[in-house]
Amino acid sequence: MHVTSTPAPDQHLRDLALLRRVRDRMDREYAQPLNVEALAAGVHMSAGHLSRQFKAAYGESPYSYLMTRRVERAMALLRRGDLSVTEVCFAVGCSSLGTFSTRFTELVGVPPSVYRNDPMLAAESIDTAGLPACIAKQVTRPVRNREAPLEART
Repeated sequence: MHVTSTPAPDQHLRDLALLRRVRDRMDREYAQPLNVEALAAGVHMSAGHLSRQFKAAYGESPYSYLMTRRVERAMALLRRGDLSVTEVCFAVGCSSLGTFSTRFTELVGVPPSVYRNDPMLAAESIDTAGLPACIAKQVTRPVRNREAPLEART
């Protein structure tokens, strides 16, 4: 019997399919109270295994991915201008205004209140009308603030 530390190709493909289900769930249910334990239970993995496999497959932790989805949606809601920052925070599934503001600032480069109130930021936003949804999502995804300390990005 040959023991190896890497999964067999069939298991690797099954794991990737499960990870895609987790990612799709976060895309769909970003405003719901999601945590790694609940996501892992939904695909019958331990939270630690899910976190390691997700980061290996997608380059970021499940929490980081979920917060990026929430910030993307928050950017759209803030551009609309009819909701306060606090209302947007809760609408996208965050339970802490401080955590939301910190993460938003890390990803976008300015605090959510500045983003909402600065007409130049809204004017500089890319017009996605007529773009396929997959392209619009890619060009509007927040880019991590490269000056944020590495520890703050995890």
